[in-house]
Amino acid sequence: MTTATVAKPKAPAPGKGSRRMSLPVLLLIIAGVLVLTSAVRLITGADGITSTGQMSTALRLAVPIGLAGLGGLWSERSGIVNIGLEGMMILGTWFGAWAGYQWGPWVGVAFGIIGGALGALLHAIATVTFNVNHIVSGVALNILALGTTRYLSKFTFADAPQGSSKQSPPVDSLGSFDIPALSGWLDTLNQKHWFVVSDIAGLVGGLVTDLSPLTVIAVALVPFSWWVLWRTSFGLRLRSCGENPVAAESLGVNVYKYKYIAVIISGAFAGLGGAFLSLVASNVYLDGQTAGRGYIGLAAMIFGNWMPGGLALGAGLFGYTDSLNLRGGTVNVHALILLLAILLVFGAAYLVWKKKYVPALITAVISAGMFLWYVSTDDVPRQLVTATPYLVTLLVLSLSAQSLRMPKADGLPYRKGQGK
Repeated sequence: MTTATVAKPKAPAPGKGSRRMSLPVLLLIIAGVLVLTSAVRLITGADGITSTGQMSTALRLAVPIGLAGLGGLWSERSGIVNIGLEGMMILGTWFGAWAGYQWGPWVGVAFGIIGGALGALLHAIATVTFNVNHIVSGVALNILALGTTRYLSKFTFADAPQGSSKQSPPVDSLGSFDIPALSGWLDTLNQKHWFVVSDIAGLVGGLVTDLSPLTVIAVALVPFSWWVLWRTSFGLRLRSCGENPVAAESLGVNVYKYKYIAVIISGAFAGLGGAFLSLVASNVYLDGQTAGRGYIGLAAMIFGNWMPGGLALGAGLFGYTDSLNLRGGTVNVHALILLLAILLVFGAAYLVWKKKYVPALITAVISAGMFLWYVSTDDVPRQLVTATPYLVTLLVLSLSAQSLRMPKADGLPYRKGQGK
């Protein structure tokens, strides 16, 4: 008599197949951070950390980062790594300001999109058609975009009124608006400095105050991208190219076409982010205006685990830290040191609960150092405030790297028919 043996399913390897954080848990974490932030504001007296003006500035600074991140999302979901986002943003800033000066700001927006898309087309030709290493192509594009715009500026802006070889003449504004009644009421509530209530009013008030039409468009592109990529057959085919292009080809998907489309859309988003910098964030093109926002957008996309919602949170975080440099930075950053120290205490407790004792000990030591830094100083160096966005970028990526899941074929070379 034989006994049939049934193979037991293998347990998932550590770090693989882990569940994504559910929406209720995410909302609970956000609520907890908001309560802690409000408590820190009351303890330190740094009311600016959740003021309406701070949040409005943060939104304005988050938009170009978010658009660059959306560009990276589209490209990498098709399997093409896009380090060239910075160069595409540079092209968007220059073409946006040039066309905006000639024919008006909305034409500038269109040309900014076209400029970024042209840069993306070069990246697509190199990576998709000629199978050039994605990192090499992206870095080359960044260098090419920087050199091209500097060259073009010398004979387009240098002799123009109020222009120079490194700056365009002023461009007409797209205008801004507030949500009637709601904006003023929320600002008044924020000025009360009540626990949590005023902080929520400041957060929401920043989203409805001093809005540019381009800001509304940029915010709307986040759910639109999610809908296209995850709720349409087009998006399914595009994402299949980034997960398993050989299988996608076997099912009749034109992998080359979808990769080209994704990369060009990626450049259009980055170019729109560049146009936002030269038409909304300021009304001129400046040499070096992007200041690494293309790379930070890429970091926001990675922080968001290649998902639009997480990307939006990452862009908001980086935009907020960038805004500290513009509005009472030293006082606010000093208060946020205390907030970070408290959050690290909770992080250490979580690691102990997960029985990761060595990381928990390291986290606790860092937290103690942050507490000591806070109580031993009344201010922070201005240089630290300036470097805060970049420090946060490094910190967030280092902490989130263990729980990320990139598209399986992202960055891998592909040739048509290679699965046969």
